[in-house]
Amino acid sequence: MQHADLLVELGTEELPPTALKSLSEAFANEVLRQVDDAGLSHGEMTVFASPRRLAFRISELAARQPDRQSERRGPAVKAAFDGDGNPTRAAQGFAESVGLEVNQLDTMETDKGAWLVARVEEKGKALAELLPDFLEQSVQRLPIPKRMRWGNRKAQFVRPVQWLVVLHGSEVVPLELLEHTSGRVSMGHRFHGVGEISLADAGEYEQRLEKDGFVIADFARRQAMVLEQSEKAGRDAGGKAAIDPDLLEEVTALVEWPVAMVGRFEEEFLRVPQEALITTMEENQKYFPVLDDNGKLVNAFVFVSNIDSRDRSVVSSGNEKVVRPRLADAAFFYDVDSKKTLAQHAEPLKNVVFQQQLGSVADKCARVAELASIIARQIGGDESLARQAGELCKADLSSDMVYEFDTMQGTMGYYLARNEGLDNEIAEAMREQYLPRFSGDQLPATRTGQAVALADKLDTLVGIFGIGQKPTGDKDPFALRRATLGILRIIIECALPVDIETLIADAAALLGDRIDKGNTADAIEFVRARYRAMYQEQGIATPVILSVLAINPTRPLDVDRRIRAVAGFQQLPEAAALAAANKRVANILSKHDGEVSGHVDSGKFEQQEENALADAIATARDAVEPLAARGDYAGVLQTLAALRAPVDAFFDTVMVMADDAAVRDNRLALLASLRALFLHVADISELG
Repeated sequence: MQHADLLVELGTEELPPTALKSLSEAFANEVLRQVDDAGLSHGEMTVFASPRRLAFRISELAARQPDRQSERRGPAVKAAFDGDGNPTRAAQGFAESVGLEVNQLDTMETDKGAWLVARVEEKGKALAELLPDFLEQSVQRLPIPKRMRWGNRKAQFVRPVQWLVVLHGSEVVPLELLEHTSGRVSMGHRFHGVGEISLADAGEYEQRLEKDGFVIADFARRQAMVLEQSEKAGRDAGGKAAIDPDLLEEVTALVEWPVAMVGRFEEEFLRVPQEALITTMEENQKYFPVLDDNGKLVNAFVFVSNIDSRDRSVVSSGNEKVVRPRLADAAFFYDVDSKKTLAQHAEPLKNVVFQQQLGSVADKCARVAELASIIARQIGGDESLARQAGELCKADLSSDMVYEFDTMQGTMGYYLARNEGLDNEIAEAMREQYLPRFSGDQLPATRTGQAVALADKLDTLVGIFGIGQKPTGDKDPFALRRATLGILRIIIECALPVDIETLIADAAALLGDRIDKGNTADAIEFVRARYRAMYQEQGIATPVILSVLAINPTRPLDVDRRIRAVAGFQQLPEAAALAAANKRVANILSKHDGEVSGHVDSGKFEQQEENALADAIATARDAVEPLAARGDYAGVLQTLAALRAPVDAFFDTVMVMADDAAVRDNRLALLASLRALFLHVADISELG
């Protein structure tokens, strides 16, 4: 069977840079899926993408499907023939539908009886016959939120289509897609290229585009070139180019022939918070800022041009002229904002609604201030600083800088606090209040920042639950899931000795009549659910998490220590047997009517295994209680692992539910004391 490389290139006007890579991969992968479904043999696929093209090549693709045997099941044999053995209309109709005579049909025995079966050989179709539908289906399934039409054409796509290349080896596969007829002519770079590039075969695609068209078609290779050139340009500028991965991908999608160059701006702009300058360079201009060895911005940036100019200084000068007004705007906003104190910036927040039922942003700040002072007292922070930081924490939301650059919220508050001469912890708390912003993000480092961050998130959590607007399904407009995970991370990773249920109650008290206090139970349950999500993401087994949550510990730091102790215990050879024993004990105790005595009377023991278990429990209790008191849960479980032998011996020989009520109750009390030892850490019956 003939095999050759298949090349498909869809040439367009400049495609959306943020979607280019995903579009190219979706276009190619959908065709490949259909190729596989059709049974066409092939080699590797290479995906290409540049601002003006989506393309792919499938190596050694078969020119035709192989012939295939298909099997179709018809009516049951008992319905296919009458009493005289003559075919019924059901049999005849089935035979006609598959192009056979009834006597050419086979039978198949199943557990539900015999059935008529038609075994037909299907002739494979040619690639040229299959490909038009493959491409049409792929284009229709592309993740394009809004399609457009151009001119008087009816075809719709993300951008106007200008040419179409479809080659199988050296042969053009004739088809029409998006009102363009396939050919072998591609186009090079809009300015550097020679114009039309006629391809002899699919294999020369990227080499011809690069040599004659000044186009690096391979996205990954072009991205590596952008990265390498930008890093070199940063070094040439006297620093290091700060290259954000998402921006790197976007810049790669903007150019076909990357040329990295350096631009500069006046040093006097460096008095402006560098975060604002970096934001305007990255988001507005798609430039890479240049930093020194200490991470401070220098007066230079790296930009990637799509042309290789004979006089690069002219290109650099043009980019410098474009960015200068934007930097000047940032400097203007900063100067205007710096003329006010944070308290003055906070005044307008009285008229800004946080949530209609929960009041204004100023109301929220007042609650955060009080709750932050409560938390600071518990974690060894300064109550006064925490209260002041809470009062001012949202003040920068009314600044011009944050209005223009929303990513500066918190950061602008930090700079304004520094300019005003406020305590450094207050300044740090301005930006730390939003941490962590995402999974794996850094946490607040100062006690004041930790207190304000917790207070802010808790106020939102309890307030939104309190008015009955808890998250449902994928709807979480106040990002309560992320906020709650942030609360737990701050408490656990910063080792803060706080009780989450107490803090929720404090937050609810500060919200007063604005909320229904009965809904705080839902907020607590929501927090418990986040434990499960957080630890599952860390690879900890669900039964381990549930075993700890079953005893309802309320201090997140304590929960973390217990979960990690149980996870370690689960690896011990004794764990499975003790978990099973605990489950058995829990079942026995749950079925007992009435209270189980807390006193074990050794005088009522009838078997030596009872005495042995009682002695082992007493020894373990003496060792466990001081370990549990200082939170050494791993030590507790390591000690209790030694109980496996006496526990196994007890259940092997002792009948717990004895006929004598006194003996039975004493044995139940013994088992209850055993279970109580493990409940110092968790309900390990959940592991069974």
